[in-house]
Amino acid sequence: MATILSNGNGKLKKTSKLNDAKIYAFDLPAYKTKAGKMVCPFADDCIKYCFARNGTFRYPVVINKYENNYKLSKQDNFIQLIQNEIDCKKITHIRIHNSGDFYSPKYLNKWITLSRNNPTIIFYGYTKSIPLFKALKTVPVNFVFVYSTGSKVDHLINIDSDRHTRIFHNHKDLTKAGYIDASQDDLIAIGANKKIGLIFH
Repeated sequence: MATILSNGNGKLKKTSKLNDAKIYAFDLPAYKTKAGKMVCPFADDCIKYCFARNGTFRYPVVINKYENNYKLSKQDNFIQLIQNEIDCKKITHIRIHNSGDFYSPKYLNKWITLSRNNPTIIFYGYTKSIPLFKALKTVPVNFVFVYSTGSKVDHLINIDSDRHTRIFHNHKDLTKAGYIDASQDDLIAIGANKKIGLIFH
């Protein structure tokens, strides 16, 4: 059976090397599936410039993998499928969603269960599904997410206390606004600074 988690992303490979880590990723179709199922329910302005709808993300093999991942994520045995891969790999971090987002509370809770079951692994990423996260009573310390601006619900982000990200056109503007640049090192996003900046590309 083909693997579900992957580690072929260029930025994640570079980040793994920089941090002596072993990072794997799980991705879904960007915005919607081929059948029109909503994957990013709170996406707004980001739909226009989503990097996950361009370039290598448009290769048929990538599209098919993410479509299959979506189908697997709906299955009752999804947690076990991911756990089987975790048990076979020396994983330190799992980046959830370079492409796609948490499309339902049930799906989000599957990943929270996985993080609780694997306390030595950091589960992290960016999300616009802010209402789903705000509704959670507790989150494991190894489940670290950054709220992405450009959503329908940006008003829910407290820029002083919530870990969040903004897109900038250049590094100068990013640092001037008080953000830390996570464009080259993905794990910067889960560091001490809650203001995460990314350079538009």
